[in-house]
Amino acid sequence: MMLEAKNVHKRFNGAEVLRGIDLQVEKGDVVAILGPSGSGKTTFLRCLNFLERADEGELVFEGVHYPMATATRQQIAQLRKKTAFVFQNYNLFLNKTVLQNVTLGLTVAGKMKKAEAKEIAIAALTRVGMAGKLDSYPSQLSGGQQQRVAIARGLASSPDIIFFDEPTSALDPELIGEVLAIMRELAREGMTMLVVTHEMDFARNVSNRVMFMEGGRVIESGPSGQFFSAPKEERSREFIRTILRQE
Repeated sequence: MMLEAKNVHKRFNGAEVLRGIDLQVEKGDVVAILGPSGSGKTTFLRCLNFLERADEGELVFEGVHYPMATATRQQIAQLRKKTAFVFQNYNLFLNKTVLQNVTLGLTVAGKMKKAEAKEIAIAALTRVGMAGKLDSYPSQLSGGQQQRVAIARGLASSPDIIFFDEPTSALDPELIGEVLAIMRELAREGMTMLVVTHEMDFARNVSNRVMFMEGGRVIESGPSGQFFSAPKEERSREFIRTILRQE
């Protein structure tokens, strides 16, 4: 088991937004986290990388136990060396070039020499089709290009797992495909990914597992094929009927 989250609770101003979430992820899994807006999907994903501090729960990552409410800065730093997080709104430094955005984490957090960091960054940017934009600034790029740079930044750290928080939701429709294509390729290469998404085609055809949430709870979890063809829960069936009508 690569990652296991147990009994994750999170409250904001007394309101419980995560109500005891459990998740198990094997190496190579692509897990699509689905659900209506406000169901707690993003909060859960952020808790897994300690971008939000859960009030209760335990995370086991590659055999190491992390108490989610009380993990130390050192423990969190240890975890983040093996993970990457791709944000909905890219989170690039606007005053840094594409190349600088990718090398910064390697030289500052990773203490890597600049020449080595540059070599790794160029390889990562080449992988996502952005090698021709090394000296460009984020303002000179489309949303899709910015998100590809953000993915390259994650890949440059050689993570064991990547968390994606609705990576296409801020993009114009014609730009969504270029980002999803990168993610499909990563899946084919065996990258372990947790993806909060509204892209049902990706969830159906790329992810191998689905976790469906509502109201801070897991309504249903299982293989993607089963979820979309024969969901067990009535709320899941209702969700899929709504998606099919929209398509």
